[in-house]
Amino acid sequence: MAYTEEQVLETLPGVRPVLEQIAHKWAILILTFLCDKPQRFNALKRRLDGITQKALTESLRRLERNGLVERTVTVSSPIAVEYSITPLGRTLQDPFTALYDWGVEHQGDLRDAQERFDGRETR
Repeated sequence: MAYTEEQVLETLPGVRPVLEQIAHKWAILILTFLCDKPQRFNALKRRLDGITQKALTESLRRLERNGLVERTVTVSSPIAVEYSITPLGRTLQDPFTALYDWGVEHQGDLRDAQERFDGRETR
C-alpha cells in the first residue's frame, strides 16, 4: 500500500516508535533467527557475531517488552532461558525476508554506489 505524504505525517507519531523498535541495530537479525526455532541466549550470541552480551540483553528485553519475543525460564539444573518469537513477531517474517532478499539482490549496486561516492569524496 502506498501512503500519501499527508497520511505519513498523520500516522508518523504512532508509527515512528514502532519502526524504531523493529529497525533497531540487532532486532531484525534476532527476530530472523528466532523465526527458525526458539533459542537460548548463548546460542543467539554465537550466531550474532559481534554483539555484546549487554547489547543482546537490551535487544531481547526491548523485543519482549514490545510483544515480539517471549522469554521462557525452565527450572532445571542449570536453569535454562529460552527465547522464542511470538505470533505478533512472526508477522514480521515476510517483510524481513523481502528486505533480506532485496539486500542480496542489490548488494553489488550498493557497493558500486559507495565506491562512486567515496571516489568523488577524495577529489
